[in-house]
Amino acid sequence: MASVRRAGGSNAALVSADPKNGQVLAMVGSYQFSDPKFGAFNVALADRQPGSSFKPIVYATAMKGNWGAGSTIYDVPTDFGGGYKPTNYDLRNYGVQSIRTALDGSLNIPAVKMLYIAGVPNAIKTAKDLGISTLTESPSTYGLSLVLGSGEVKLNEMVNAYESFANGGMHYPATPILKVTDPTKK
Repeated sequence: MASVRRAGGSNAALVSADPKNGQVLAMVGSYQFSDPKFGAFNVALADRQPGSSFKPIVYATAMKGNWGAGSTIYDVPTDFGGGYKPTNYDLRNYGVQSIRTALDGSLNIPAVKMLYIAGVPNAIKTAKDLGISTLTESPSTYGLSLVLGSGEVKLNEMVNAYESFANGGMHYPATPILKVTDPTKK
C-alpha cells in the first residue's frame, strides 16, 4: 500500500473474498492504523461513492429483462432532462455500442440510458439482492446519476455483490468471521 502515498492518496482499503461461499479472506481497512489523520478509520466499512463500479449492477438489472450482452445502445450526447447531460470520461462519443462494449469501456452515457430503461427502483432492488444495504433513500434522491456512483455504499458490500458475478449469479451473504478463538486456551 506504499504506492497509495506515492500516487498522492491519503488512505486505502482492500477486501478480498471467496465467491464460492462469501467468506472474507482478507480485509485491510486503512493504510496505517497508527496514522493520526486517517489510520483508525476502517474505509472498507465506510460509506463511499462507488463511481463506475456500480455500472455492472445496473446492467445486471437490465439483463433480468429483455436485454443481453449483445443488445445495442447509443452512445450519443443525450439530455435526460433538467439539464442533466452526462459525458464520457474522455469527452468522446462512440455511436452504436453493444451492452458488452459499453460496459467494457465504462461509457457513461449508455450506462445512464440503461438505468433510465431499467429503472432506479429496480436497480436499487438488485443492489439489495446482492447484499448492498446502504441505498435506503427514495429512488428519486439518487436519480440517474446513481449508475455513475452517486449513492454511497460500503466497499465490503460491493465486494460481496461482485462475488455474485464471479459465481454465475449465485449470491452468498458475506461471512467476515468464521470463528473466534481464545489464544490462552488450546
